[in-house]
Amino acid sequence: MQDKNTTESTFFQLLEPILSQNLWQRISATVESVDQYVKKLKTVQLVQLVMNAEMKQHTSLKEISNSLNNDAFAKAIHLESISTSQISRRFREMSTDVADVIHKSVVQTLGLELGFNTLRQSLGRLYLIDASTITLCLSQYLWADFRSTKSGVKLHQRIRFDGDPIPDAATITVARKSDKSQLEFLIVEDKDALNVFDRGYLHYKLFDYYRRNGIRFVTRLKNNACVAVLRELEVDEESVIEEDLIVRLGKGKNQMEYDLRLVITKDSEGKAVMILTSDFNITAEEIGVIYRHRWQIELFFKWIKQHLTIKHLFGKSKAAVVNQLVIALITYCLMMLIKYKAAYLGSLLDIQRLLRECLYESFTSFVQKLHRKGKTTKGRQRHDWEQVFEETMDRVLSGEMDDLIFSTEIL
Repeated sequence: MQDKNTTESTFFQLLEPILSQNLWQRISATVESVDQYVKKLKTVQLVQLVMNAEMKQHTSLKEISNSLNNDAFAKAIHLESISTSQISRRFREMSTDVADVIHKSVVQTLGLELGFNTLRQSLGRLYLIDASTITLCLSQYLWADFRSTKSGVKLHQRIRFDGDPIPDAATITVARKSDKSQLEFLIVEDKDALNVFDRGYLHYKLFDYYRRNGIRFVTRLKNNACVAVLRELEVDEESVIEEDLIVRLGKGKNQMEYDLRLVITKDSEGKAVMILTSDFNITAEEIGVIYRHRWQIELFFKWIKQHLTIKHLFGKSKAAVVNQLVIALITYCLMMLIKYKAAYLGSLLDIQRLLRECLYESFTSFVQKLHRKGKTTKGRQRHDWEQVFEETMDRVLSGEMDDLIFSTEIL
């Protein structure tokens, strides 16, 4: 039974979704022998240790062990101390199914909290699919051999996008696995869903299956693809769209059974961009906008690599690597939940930074500090340099800056 001070703390508000009794009953029903014969470091404590390490960007087991020197943290997870060898062994032995069940539960909680807003009203539920490789040392991770000189694992990710990127589903494989090999596990087959992915997922047989079953997708077509144009659709002369076509992909025995729609537009550098879709109802302009949203998953990968610990791994076994990556995704989702609980419109990085400092304070105090005006850094300011130049010239011509001494400096 949690006391009032505990339940009102920011720590509890952050961890509440993974501490529920119902969740751990499901885990016990799914995974055999969870915590059987474990005397000290329970699985829930291990998960909390690693989550704390992800959020604070610890890079070693020693830092994880030393984190219990913080009395507030040790009290919160009911663990006074633990050795690095014990952490390593438990992390290696922890079933990847445990992290998977927790991840799915947290994603479901986040989905119920957020719902869908404007994108759903016009386009349906938008899902972005992509993969990112994490390079490893070949001598340390022989099971993940990738090339002759390196190893690697690949995070195949689906995120739900409705203004914020929300990790929705993931599979983790060795890096040599192709992106399209995991597409069938990540695609959302609901009629209301719109799947967006890059040209690395080109797969004619799967595309036929999607058309046959009414599964909507938007992707980019490779420049060397074999395309038979069946019909040209009308395009507004003032539109940014150059062509809107009904096409059939492939040739001979490899030709698709079903037609697709090909929209051709230009990127910021004037290069042609060919966007392929199974949706014949939305406008060509909407298709272009939808594909531009795909960049959000690239930003998501960049964020977790910069602000969580997924480049420094805490174990060398496959189970340890998979567990760490999934717990990183869980940590991201829990911080997103805190962001929405606090009704904060700023960046997730602001949330992470303040959590590091105020994790054991009351949630009310945390929210007040988060919204406190004048306390957040604005970073480097953007300037309207044309306006600055015009104002400077006016002052020079009027004689206000006759004594100005110009100097150069390295910025």
